[in-house]
Amino acid sequence: MSDSELASDLVVHAARLVRAVRRELELPAGTRIISLLDEHGPLGITQLADLDRCSQPTMSAAVAQLVESGWVTKKPNPDDARGTVVTLSGTGRDELRRVRRRHGERVAALVAQHPDLTTEDLATAVAVLRGVLQEGTP
Repeated sequence: MSDSELASDLVVHAARLVRAVRRELELPAGTRIISLLDEHGPLGITQLADLDRCSQPTMSAAVAQLVESGWVTKKPNPDDARGTVVTLSGTGRDELRRVRRRHGERVAALVAQHPDLTTEDLATAVAVLRGVLQEGTP
């Protein structure tokens, strides 16, 4: 198999794994948004909508629910009086850690079901994805 074919398989299987875990765990609404805020830092509604590929009104409604739950804060944008900046709160970070821990537990259980897969295999997969994504860079 060529590098390109292997890379394509990696994308397909990583996406399938994420979808399978999400389906099984029934994530709370807003998890995608708090994950985006964790990855990108504080953002405006329009930026969040663009990243989540939804409309601005849809994102505004979702953010309002997250503010009510205490997972995010929303403050006026100091650079644009018409806009706001949405920031992940401590409670939101706690919820994201909880969700990620559940994801990890589910993936670990899936790996454990395959006796030919080892902890080292899992570590290699993480290292490859981390390297490809170059965590910590935009």
